[in-house]
Amino acid sequence: MTIRVLAAGDHFVKNSLLIEALRREVPGEVDFRELTLPWPVVPFGRVGEVDEASDVEDELIEALRGVEVCVTQMAPLTKRVLDACPDLRLFCVSRGGPVNANLEAAARAGVAVTFAPGRNAVATAEHTLAMLLAATRRIPRTHADLAGGVWRGDYYTYDNVGPELEGSTVGLVGYGAIGRRVARMLAGFGAEVLVHDPYVDVPGKVELPELLRRSRFVSLHARATPETAGMIGAAEIAAMPPGSVLVNCARGALLDYDALCDALESGHLFGAATDVFPEEPIPAGSRLLTAPNLVMTPHLAGASKETAMKAAAIVAADVARYVRGEPLEHVATP
Repeated sequence: MTIRVLAAGDHFVKNSLLIEALRREVPGEVDFRELTLPWPVVPFGRVGEVDEASDVEDELIEALRGVEVCVTQMAPLTKRVLDACPDLRLFCVSRGGPVNANLEAAARAGVAVTFAPGRNAVATAEHTLAMLLAATRRIPRTHADLAGGVWRGDYYTYDNVGPELEGSTVGLVGYGAIGRRVARMLAGFGAEVLVHDPYVDVPGKVELPELLRRSRFVSLHARATPETAGMIGAAEIAAMPPGSVLVNCARGALLDYDALCDALESGHLFGAATDVFPEEPIPAGSRLLTAPNLVMTPHLAGASKETAMKAAAIVAADVARYVRGEPLEHVATP
């Protein structure tokens, strides 16, 4: 029996990775079609009723004609796509959450949606630590000065140097796959780790006010939900010790960025680093572009070659389960 599969990859989770993983995992014959999406060269956005997707509804509908399985990262599974593609039965999203899929409409249409949890946990944890160190040691700023021909000895003055991780308390807001890895890395630096996460019970778990009050460094790792939206605002930042450092490599919705800029401009925070933003790309004129002692990267904490390969392998394994008639492991639809 031959199964028809659309590989709708992009310039990160490439079609070649998806097809290689599928050929390795899926039994029987596979008839491949390919569609290359423009992400990340072209940023994702809202498409129809779904978020963080490439705006390719028309191209996707055409490519899905007669297709039973789609493996992708950024393709939009909207009601319009579902209505136009009655042969589709499995839609595999190679990312940590299928935010680009209308799960309710998919369930009504009899389409199972899977995802790839944990694919970027290692990369994001490593990037978080790099951002924390870059902000604390002011690496981007001092590099820029040197590249511009300026040697600033005043960076070595007591008031301009940052704290060490060894012996410091680091608060992790969220303790999932990424937070746990960050904690292990911090232990190697000799830091004390506090955790705020209502869904786990681990040593060092405290309520958020205590974590903020005691932590010289705070790193956000919570998921974006209605409960966590804006959870770190002006009052929470003010509760952090003067001269502390705040890092966000999770979701922009967790943090009040105006409050962050206020704290950096006033000097209450020694530094901050963020990989995620309330609006992406950052609009011209944003305060973030001029805030002092802020390190920024363009939502690439999870970007590594291993992340892309793991993503392809995870979705290919669920396609193989589907072909063998076994329960799907990472299914998001009811």
